[in-house]
Amino acid sequence: MSKAPEKTESRTRAYGRTAGFLTIGVGLTGIFTYAYFLIASHDLSKESYGEITVLWSAVFITVSTLYRPVDQLLSRSISEHIERGETDVGPVRVAAKIQTCLALAFAALALILKGPLQNGLLDGNETLYWVFFSSVLFYAASYYARGYLAGHQQFGLFTTLILSESVFRTLFALLVAFGLLSGQSWVAMGIVAAPLLSLLVVPSAITRRSRREAEERARYAEEHGEKAENVDEEEREARDEFSMAHGAGFVGSVFLIMFSEQVFLNAGPLVVSSVSGAAAAGFIFNVLMIARAPLQLFQAVSTSILPHLTALHHSQEEDSEQQFHHSVRMVLLGIIAFTAVTALAVIVAGPKLMQIAFSDKFTYDRQGLLLVTAGMGLYLAAVTVNQACLAQGQARRASIRWISCAGFFLLWTLLPFISDANLRVEIGFALTALLLLSLLYLIYLRPKGIEEDIPLEGSSEAIEAKLAGLEDTSP
Repeated sequence: MSKAPEKTESRTRAYGRTAGFLTIGVGLTGIFTYAYFLIASHDLSKESYGEITVLWSAVFITVSTLYRPVDQLLSRSISEHIERGETDVGPVRVAAKIQTCLALAFAALALILKGPLQNGLLDGNETLYWVFFSSVLFYAASYYARGYLAGHQQFGLFTTLILSESVFRTLFALLVAFGLLSGQSWVAMGIVAAPLLSLLVVPSAITRRSRREAEERARYAEEHGEKAENVDEEEREARDEFSMAHGAGFVGSVFLIMFSEQVFLNAGPLVVSSVSGAAAAGFIFNVLMIARAPLQLFQAVSTSILPHLTALHHSQEEDSEQQFHHSVRMVLLGIIAFTAVTALAVIVAGPKLMQIAFSDKFTYDRQGLLLVTAGMGLYLAAVTVNQACLAQGQARRASIRWISCAGFFLLWTLLPFISDANLRVEIGFALTALLLLSLLYLIYLRPKGIEEDIPLEGSSEAIEAKLAGLEDTSP
């Protein structure tokens, strides 16, 4: 075997170790997050604790939808530029501008809607409103840092960042539990302090990398007999090539994907609540936790696989494309195995386990639990294939499939095809996940167009695509 395939295979093995390491880190993050709510539920009244959960949900949905597209943009673009031996100046600066614009747009809208948000969403609690406002702004920097670290495949620091967030958040709840602090406001402060304090781990990492890159540029210029201004000119060209429109196109597509994801995970309980009341909504929310909990852990895999697949897709090494598809297959096989084990547990003791986890206020049936389990496996597989599509430069086409499936899911849950609203959501979730996976898999098998969703006018790639007649004008 030649050295190139060996090097490519070692990348795949390294990715497997990285995914395992990240899964442990995200698992610990989930445990600390669970501890935060466990402590808060014991220290606060039902009403105060309920307000904290609403605040957390509002922050989580907002930042996931608003900022993860830039996270994905950085992760993909930086890894692509590094693989090509290019500077990351362009994507880093463009992503910073886009993230700043998103944060400012949120700030303006949140201030305009202060009354409805404070009085309608947060029961008139001004402190909780300012916690919501501030935490969403701080998470802009946090998600930017996540994308930067993932793009450079610095997953040790990435894990430290997200784990420290949950630790700092839980620390505030502990201080209230021990009586050093008091009241709901201090528990809520953990939500805004978490992203702010966790960013302490980032400046040193970026400083070290910037210093190392400066040394590499100087060494390159010395070895090749180039002047420093020539190297700087290359950086300016790279920055100009990766334009704002180029980055915004990718971010807009991923925004639709993130929005669709929130529809899949949150529309069901809302529809059931409007049809059958809050108690029924609580029941379906608990059932959908079968999909939510694994998805939280799976973020480790989905975060790390995008830069890994992007690097393989743009690599000039022999066997890199084969390893690209091999990596996707290995993750899908892992999902199948996990889904099978979960289904077996549901068959053996699913209803009882749900009552142990969420109390015996509800009675759960195996059929519904198995439907959601199947939907969970299909959904995780769809997320994996989606990351492969993003690595192939198919963000625009993928986003159209996502938003179409989100519309289908809403239509299915709203129209009374099945009289039982809970069963309707359970079937709809599994059916939509299957449809989404099928549509994304077709894109994955037959990626169309040039490597970017928005061709750079005048670039060599765009010219070659026009000559070859490969421009993709279809959705």
